[in-house]
Amino acid sequence: MNSPFLSRSTYIFLFSILGLVYIIGLFVPLMDNDSAHHANIALHMHLTGDYVSLIDHAGNYLDKPHLHFWLAAFSYKIFGVTSFAYKLPSFLFTILGTYSTYRLGKSLYNNEVGKLAALIVASSFAYMLANNDVRMDATLTASIAFATWQLVEFIQHKKLLNIAGAALGLALGFCTKGHIAVFVPAVAALFYILYRKDWKLLLNWKWLLLLLLFAVFIAPVVYCYYLQYNLHPEIIVRGKDNINGVNFILLNQSVERFSGGMGNDAKNDYFFFLHSFLWAFAPWSILAYIALVGGIKNILQRKQEWLTTGVFLVMVLIVSFSGFKLPHYLNIVFPTTAVMTAAFIINHQSQPKWVKTIFTIQLVVVGLLLLVVAAINGWAFPVKNIVTVVGVVLLLAVVFNFIKSTAYGRLQKAVAVSVATMALSFFLLNSNFYPKLLTYQGGNQLAFLTKEKVNPADVYFLKDMQSSSFSFYTASLRQPFADSLLETNKKVWLLYDIQSESAIKKAGYKLGQRFSV
Repeated sequence: MNSPFLSRSTYIFLFSILGLVYIIGLFVPLMDNDSAHHANIALHMHLTGDYVSLIDHAGNYLDKPHLHFWLAAFSYKIFGVTSFAYKLPSFLFTILGTYSTYRLGKSLYNNEVGKLAALIVASSFAYMLANNDVRMDATLTASIAFATWQLVEFIQHKKLLNIAGAALGLALGFCTKGHIAVFVPAVAALFYILYRKDWKLLLNWKWLLLLLLFAVFIAPVVYCYYLQYNLHPEIIVRGKDNINGVNFILLNQSVERFSGGMGNDAKNDYFFFLHSFLWAFAPWSILAYIALVGGIKNILQRKQEWLTTGVFLVMVLIVSFSGFKLPHYLNIVFPTTAVMTAAFIINHQSQPKWVKTIFTIQLVVVGLLLLVVAAINGWAFPVKNIVTVVGVVLLLAVVFNFIKSTAYGRLQKAVAVSVATMALSFFLLNSNFYPKLLTYQGGNQLAFLTKEKVNPADVYFLKDMQSSSFSFYTASLRQPFADSLLETNKKVWLLYDIQSESAIKKAGYKLGQRFSV
């Protein structure tokens, strides 16, 4: 390629404003869903010193493996029990995932595709959201990207170092969320081998080494399941006892999710992937779909690699027919989809018709994003903080400067404006929308209100009441209330929902000082 698609200084600038927005998100309070729930499983490890057992507010937790919780617990030891400490490991893995996407694009195409793919994935909506509403997705996506890159390098160069790297990436993903972390890179490698017609590679002895190293790397997690469940057949989870923990993590974990055994969210929505992808991969989703059509044609004509298109198509089928669907399941295809989209853009930069089409599509998408952001942060949660206002003005200036600049072509403008708009959008989300929205989340607000006024060790939860955000921000474990606590005339704090107050008074409990939000 004669000249870079974007200059080095432009890439540095765009990645810098994205990085700033990511860092702001590290300090946003946790949401009282999976994010705070997972943070509390790690908190149990941190407070008890039991790094073998996965325990949540309901007892033994039989779902995701240990790595995410281990990383968070380790971070607590260094930085304390804070939002920043919980989110930091995912942010570091996001950096790894972005770099791996760059290297994957470079290996499959060239350096320009790799750099653009990294910029695309780093500025996609759900990829950024995974560093705010932190679950396993950032770590899982990064592990898949790293493993896929290493597998491609091995297929190309047959080096042992890449086998070790692939085994490590697969193991990190498996220890984060199970079999899906192995399935996606395996599908990618298979499509790439089929494209290259490198049949001899299928019989290469180094695959056995990969399996051996993978087994060694996942052994700690498998052993922990053995200790928690195989040695304790009396443990009951979801109404079942005599749980074979080793069998669960090695064979059943992902099968239960695919079959709907752990829920039935959007079970019969067979177009779930297709419409959820539109917002999850914004602002690049429409270009990705166009690139997919071209990728399918290229498979039939064998014009370019099959890996990125093959992974997308297979995951569309898997997710569409899964019995349990959630939007963040789509993140695992983002690295390969970013490469596919970047290759499409780069390959069409000399075609005026396509340049105009891409430019128009991205301007329309950017316009819609700005309207939505303006509505949320202008009408629902007006921006009042002067620092946020200054940041918005500066980022808006960046967006319009890219649009008006004569230093960039239309295609370069389309990319730069899209990235800057995502930086602006998440700057407002992380500095204004989420902080204000989470003032309506009772758990964390009650924790902040009672700080240094109530000893968390004296707080008990009524019946089935629980609040992961309260437990996290008081750095305490949930304690269930029982009448026996009152036999010693000890005064305790009772955490309950306001709807339960009449039943509490009717039962004869005497209520004293009250904190409420």
